[in-house]
Amino acid sequence: MLLFLGAVVLTLAWELLGADLAVMHFFGSAQGFPLRSSWLMETLLHDDLRKLGVVLYALVWVWALWPQRWSAGHWPVFQIGRRERIWLGVLVTACLLAINLIKRSSATSCPWSLSEFGGVAAYVSHWNLWLTDGGPGHCFPGGHASSAFAFIGLTLPWLEPSTGPGHPAPNTQAWRWLGLIGVIGIFLGAVQTLRGAHYPSHTLWTLLICWGVSWALWRLGRPWLARSAATSPDRV
Repeated sequence: MLLFLGAVVLTLAWELLGADLAVMHFFGSAQGFPLRSSWLMETLLHDDLRKLGVVLYALVWVWALWPQRWSAGHWPVFQIGRRERIWLGVLVTACLLAINLIKRSSATSCPWSLSEFGGVAAYVSHWNLWLTDGGPGHCFPGGHASSAFAFIGLTLPWLEPSTGPGHPAPNTQAWRWLGLIGVIGIFLGAVQTLRGAHYPSHTLWTLLICWGVSWALWRLGRPWLARSAATSPDRV
């Protein structure tokens, strides 16, 4: 929790210092962002990686619904029961829904829509809910980064195991997986920043939203998962 609160404070400080615009001016100009339509950045690192994220999301649900009797003892990822795996699928889905719902309701436009980068919008902080920027909006927080950050919750059974029989012990390997997810998410956010699609803070808020949603739902579900495992172990 202290780590999460520290990340929130650092993100707010970044915004208060006006670092977002400074970064965007480094990569863009009045003619726009030269990497916006680059094949590497737009097609490979955005469109294709987004499709890969959809495939990974589908695989999470295949894993979550896989019958326990077919998987016992084969792979470490099946150390946890099917109820817990399904709950993890819910966590991933909740993160994706949260990011998309906020984006749909956000009046904040993307950097490439600002007049100083060849667009029509004026810069308005996403905290200024009573003022629109004159652009198309629906840009906050970063959606592309959620293709990685939404999977943060998959590490929680090993970082904060449920109590009771049949649950994995805390595993330091999970921290490495968490770090990998973080690095990939930041990379995906950086791709969008280079294209002019998102401010760096949009990526940071995506991380914090996915982190917060995953942790809160995991804590909410742990007592139920522990009771369910004790009274009715997975057999299917």
